[in-house]
Amino acid sequence: MAGVSGVSSVSSTGQVWASSYPHTRYENPSWAVFFTRKSPASAALTRPQTSFLVLPNKARSKTHLSPKASPSPAVRSEYTEEPGTSVKFQTSVTLPGCSRPLLLLGTGYREKVFAIIGVKVYAAGLYINSSALGSLSGWSGRSSADIQKDSTLFKSIYEDPSEKSLQIVLVRDVDGKTFWDALNDAISPRIKAPSSADESALTTFRATFEGRPLKKGTFIFLTWLEPSKMLVSISPEGLPSAVDATIESESVTAALFDVFLGDGPVSPTLKASVSDGLASMLK
Repeated sequence: MAGVSGVSSVSSTGQVWASSYPHTRYENPSWAVFFTRKSPASAALTRPQTSFLVLPNKARSKTHLSPKASPSPAVRSEYTEEPGTSVKFQTSVTLPGCSRPLLLLGTGYREKVFAIIGVKVYAAGLYINSSALGSLSGWSGRSSADIQKDSTLFKSIYEDPSEKSLQIVLVRDVDGKTFWDALNDAISPRIKAPSSADESALTTFRATFEGRPLKKGTFIFLTWLEPSKMLVSISPEGLPSAVDATIESESVTAALFDVFLGDGPVSPTLKASVSDGLASMLK
């Protein structure tokens, strides 16, 4: 951990003991490390210690520390790299329509098979409001494998009234209609008897993408403000500054969440990584 101020020792298990951070709980959502409340028993310091656990090498996402100095020692990590595509995701983001920064929980990629060859289409990351973790205390101590199989946990995340967002980063050029058709093919079967409100929401959703060229590197954020209301923001470069569409249909927003985090997700790597993140945060 060279280059990180305040680090006093590194244990054989990968734990890094920090002597200059007095907090004993997770305080800053921009950190890409997970804080624990234990301090080494042999420590002889005059003020409380904080430890943080750097994700091990086998983790599905790599956490990087910024090479640039930060104005505050509590804001250092900038992004996490999705290993399948090498796309970098910010560890926290502030999005249009959201009341506070959202914390990155996990990343993955979407692959389509063409003529038996798998082609990666986009990388994806799930962000949540850290307040949502309070509703998940019943899963404390569960393993990543257990979490991944538990549909009730992911339903609880969806139903929590706090903000959450799915970021999609394209890794190849695609036209908007093709992107929407693929998304709609996954959403529509999950809505058994669409109402007029559902149909209207799907029309708005489709119109947001049709006729729009989506270049490699385009950011798409699908942000749930509440279970029945979702914002769509698209930016060809960097984080979006505005909202492109508002989708108001719980059937549509629930179906979309299920596409990525329900049973049979379109990105198994995303759900696995999110499960890893939850297992670490809920210890």
